[in-house]
Amino acid sequence: MDTWMSEEMLDDPQATLTLAERTYLQLREDIITVQLAPGTILKENDVMRRLDVGRTPVREAFLRLQRDGFVDVNARRGTFVSRIDISDLTAIYEARARIESWATRLAAERLREPERRDAAKLIEALKALSLPSELDALLALDRRIHRFIYRCAKNRYLFDTLDHYHNLSLRILHVAMRRFPELSPELDKVVQEQILMLEAVCRGDADTAERIALHHVLSFEQEVRKVI
Repeated sequence: MDTWMSEEMLDDPQATLTLAERTYLQLREDIITVQLAPGTILKENDVMRRLDVGRTPVREAFLRLQRDGFVDVNARRGTFVSRIDISDLTAIYEARARIESWATRLAAERLREPERRDAAKLIEALKALSLPSELDALLALDRRIHRFIYRCAKNRYLFDTLDHYHNLSLRILHVAMRRFPELSPELDKVVQEQILMLEAVCRGDADTAERIALHHVLSFEQEVRKVI
């Protein structure tokens, strides 16, 4: 599946995704947002009934989720949502930091006029947020911004790699926010950095955009580590 296309197509009723792709994306979203908590047993019949799909799409989705690290399969226990090891945080953010900052540089260098207008809309959406009450809205918007940057870098392989790392880190973030509400006050900093980064991308300032993106990834990992 072409990830950078299907992610945008998921909410489009006219999208031509297969049942296996839709099943995978829905289950992955439920796992990332902790609607399916770590350790939850995934039974084929339950998923088939909940998502109104057949057994084959569910099994294909399970295989892909296992490959991506979101579920574990045990011969005796069955299929279950993988546990979160907070020690993974450093490894994931370490991988993201350099690759994502480079992608942000590419986005600044390759941005087109229609994308500049899209960036302006994202900036306005950030400024309209009311924190910390709109935490879920910020996390959703933050995800849109990251994917926007990945797409503007115009490298499909880079997009797929970064999207996967971001999904893994976003799942850890959702868990951390639930366990440690004191992280919420730091979200104001996240919003300001996102605004500055998008503004740098819009004016083609690759050096500044890259620097802000690097700090954005590394600093938030440090904030999470302060409370765990």
